[in-house]
Amino acid sequence: MSRFSLTRSYLRAYTVRHVHLRALFGALAILLCCAALLAFVQYGTASLADNDGFYHMRMAQMMRSDGLTPPFPWLPLTILNDGDFYNHHLLYHIYLGFFAGDGSDAALISGTKVASILMPALAFTAIWWLLRGAEVPWAWAWAIGLCAVSEAFLYRMSLPRAQSASLLVLVLALHWLLRRRYALLVPLGFLYVWLYNAFPLLILVALIVVAAGFMTERRLEWRALIYPAAGIVLGLIINPYFPQNLIFIISHLVPKFGELEVSVGNEWYPYRTWTLVENSGGALALWLLGVFALGWRGRRFDRATLAAFALSVAFGLMLFKSRRFVEYFPPFALIFAALSSGPLLKEWLAGSQRFLRRAVPALLLAILIATLTLTLLSARLQIANARPAATYADASAWLHTNAPTGSRIFNTDWDDFPRLFFYNTSATYIVGLDPTYLQLADPARYDTWVQITRGDVAAPGAIIREQFGATFVITDLRHGDFLRRAAADAHMHERYRDQYAVIFEIR
Repeated sequence: MSRFSLTRSYLRAYTVRHVHLRALFGALAILLCCAALLAFVQYGTASLADNDGFYHMRMAQMMRSDGLTPPFPWLPLTILNDGDFYNHHLLYHIYLGFFAGDGSDAALISGTKVASILMPALAFTAIWWLLRGAEVPWAWAWAIGLCAVSEAFLYRMSLPRAQSASLLVLVLALHWLLRRRYALLVPLGFLYVWLYNAFPLLILVALIVVAAGFMTERRLEWRALIYPAAGIVLGLIINPYFPQNLIFIISHLVPKFGELEVSVGNEWYPYRTWTLVENSGGALALWLLGVFALGWRGRRFDRATLAAFALSVAFGLMLFKSRRFVEYFPPFALIFAALSSGPLLKEWLAGSQRFLRRAVPALLLAILIATLTLTLLSARLQIANARPAATYADASAWLHTNAPTGSRIFNTDWDDFPRLFFYNTSATYIVGLDPTYLQLADPARYDTWVQITRGDVAAPGAIIREQFGATFVITDLRHGDFLRRAAADAHMHERYRDQYAVIFEIR
């Protein structure tokens, strides 16, 4: 080989390494910047942003100490009883386990907050990676702009739940689908099943990309659909909870379609239209910007832009049905806007005068900083309203000391379970995580539980003991009607009271 050829090969290898290093440092910079912005929101409270995080972190700590599939005796009257239990956040709990520290309550709460900063920061960095791969100008600004488009989205991303990890998976899937790296979708689909029960969204993304490819390029790429489907099937079958996982998925998801007969968390209900405009106006504006950019270009859709447009529409329709999809619509609206306006930005950068090439980006940066400030402050204020971490801590400590191990506790709110479980794993509980878990297991018992907690049963003590097997009751101070019934019941004796809870013993 000639000296010239050797020199050329060396320069080519050096250039490739240089490009890869620049990309790596760019990704690290985006990750750190997004993590800093998310930390500002996350530390708006010393507690966790919502109740479920207490359950997730306690499960993570138990899995780290007791193995991948510890027994789950804590909700024996529901479809999550020990014999049928399915951990549909298995991989997320493994992730949280790395942040469990020494296992103390304070360490678990602190670790959960750090984990809840890192995961959405990784998702935002993946969006930067996608836009960078599509050669969108100012991809870094688009990625950081995710923290400015919707306070509701930013709040949801700060919750100690698997939603941010789900967004990361879907963004990686879209990136690999657009790059036609289909083989990577097999392990991705497998991991998604172990991560979160929103894995059918991966099929939706694949279907939309396949349709976009056929409409723009007249190519029907079945591998784009078969590979993620194969990964999902493998994840369902090669699963430590098989076949309980299949039964649970059907039981859990089917009731969420159509009209909800059981009162569940607010996230399953839609926003009012003006509320959505207020908390996600930036995302809606970005989507309109993307549509405007398409009209301005006067060109046909390309495959990537059409796929992003269809995904933003799909998630937008889901958002009108349920507010929980606010975690998907804003990022995909931003991706669509970036891909749609990218060619216009390139043409403008190439043809505009030097002064404008400097002035306009400066103006856009000022707008970004202003919207970032407003959105971050609003999201931080929202997260500051979280209930204190100490809620039910002292009451649970009393139960741990005074109720025999294995006692069944009648809890009057299903969403109190995560905190009760976090602070006291020596007792079992009536209902938790989702009220449909009790309703599906025994509709009559669920109806009785609702009547008792509303104060519609005159003497609830005997029924609680006979039909629910509970010897202690814990309730908050807001259940006034129930508290009056309990105080008048000769079978129920108040044993503990603080600013958060009241505990009765049934004799």
